[in-house]
Amino acid sequence: MYSRTYKLFVSLPPILWVSLFLLVPYLLMFLHSFWTVRDGVILHHWNFANYATLFKNPLYIEVLFHTARIAASVTFLSLLLGYPLAYFLSFHAGPRKELLYQLVIVPLWVSYLVRGYAWKTILGSDGVLNGFLQYLHLTHGPVSALLYSPFAVVLMLTHIYTPFVFLPIYASLEHIPRPLIEASQDLGASPRKTFFRVVLPLSLPGLLAGATFAFVLSLGDFLAPLLVGGPSGTMIANLVQSLFGAAYDWPLGAAISVFILILTLALLALMQRAEKRWSFE
Repeated sequence: MYSRTYKLFVSLPPILWVSLFLLVPYLLMFLHSFWTVRDGVILHHWNFANYATLFKNPLYIEVLFHTARIAASVTFLSLLLGYPLAYFLSFHAGPRKELLYQLVIVPLWVSYLVRGYAWKTILGSDGVLNGFLQYLHLTHGPVSALLYSPFAVVLMLTHIYTPFVFLPIYASLEHIPRPLIEASQDLGASPRKTFFRVVLPLSLPGLLAGATFAFVLSLGDFLAPLLVGGPSGTMIANLVQSLFGAAYDWPLGAAISVFILILTLALLALMQRAEKRWSFE
């Protein structure tokens, strides 16, 4: 048995690290949200004006709902791509499983910015996709709506976060006892019934975890709208970035950040509760 002094000595560095680089910044952001800016100077006058501005200004509410729609679309598409892929690798890939698994996670080794600029090259007016459409005579000129649009943001984020959805789903499918599948088939269940009665319920914890990854990460993303979104693809994180940057309204930016943090924590708590329920069952 380790002594209490040893346990304290071992746990102190990570606790200090988390406190210094996570809890303290959150605390400072929370405090800033109650302050105000006047004539370019942050005044420590405690008030709720920033939160009132957040809920009264239709711009922030509209951008917040727009961000939620994009995040929901990314989550849906990532699940639509990630679940069948994970199912195929887990049950039907056979000896090619390891190779296909590596191919799925290879994009995670590539820089986010590199993948972002790759999508700019693909979707641009002189890009690969426009060139292919014109080659097939499906369009008579470049389709400008492909780039700098919500479509481009959803497409890029789906490409980036699909592996994050795939991994927990694949892990859940791999942990399903294969005798349960065989027992279902021996009892006369069709492959469709086996999937909906056995495989899907047992893989729901991984599905919920993957959906949470995709939604939360998309909700706070600001690089994709910056690279391929344009004005119509602006998300709430871009407004926060501008408030902390050119606008120099740190208190309002902090209030929006605190509100997003509360939404994220509520979503994580809800998903954790749902995951525990399905894991128990």
